[in-house]
Amino acid sequence: MSDLADIKVKAPDESETDLSAWRGKVMLIVNTASKCGFTPQYAGLETLWRKYADQGLVVLAFPSNEFGGQEPGTAEEIADFCATRYDVTFPIFAKVEVNGARAAPLFQVLKEEAPGLLGSKAIKWNFTKFLVDREGNVVQRYAPTTTPEQIEKDIVALL
Repeated sequence: MSDLADIKVKAPDESETDLSAWRGKVMLIVNTASKCGFTPQYAGLETLWRKYADQGLVVLAFPSNEFGGQEPGTAEEIADFCATRYDVTFPIFAKVEVNGARAAPLFQVLKEEAPGLLGSKAIKWNFTKFLVDREGNVVQRYAPTTTPEQIEKDIVALL
């Protein structure tokens, strides 16, 4: 198993960083998009973040334009949309690819450790969610149709 905290990711300004700031936290990692039917889930993700951040939860968003071109904006446009439309305060990273040869290393590991339905590794759409425990173990993968509210009980169990 890979230590997710050491995996390199890109900040919105494209500088390289890692997830070590959240080592020891429960992480909910989501591939997001601003122009998707599931975009209203930003509100539920923000609610979870605000409710449980003090107990050790972090929500981490990774925008992707991979599905239907539903995240065409720049990092600044994405951040502005999320802040003004959904009052998002959790971390939003640079746009990534989640499938294929150019998939971000983080999503390569997440997919390997938590395959989807029938063992499928590919992410099928925006707002696929991965729940990671405090030790960095990928505990569960959730479909885009699974709302943040439906995940809350699983989060609470890990806090």
